[in-house]
Amino acid sequence: MRDYHINIFYSEEDEGYIADIPDLVHCSAFGNTPEEALIQALIAKKAWLDAARAEGKSVPRPQYRPVIYQVAALAG
Repeated sequence: MRDYHINIFYSEEDEGYIADIPDLVHCSAFGNTPEEALIQALIAKKAWLDAARAEGKSVPRPQYRPVIYQVAALAG
């Protein structure tokens, strides 16, 4: 099973790393390092999914893939 893609990038404004999960609206996290941002994003993902299920809301299937993966698939 595919899992949700997590983007991690440095934010000058926040002076730290942001991790976001595009398939889960408003699901993101902050860390002082990329590793910390990833750990926090995994915690946020679990909380997001648990909350959606508890509320009876639909959980989107993992679909987001960065363009580089799409191009690589076409070349392969």
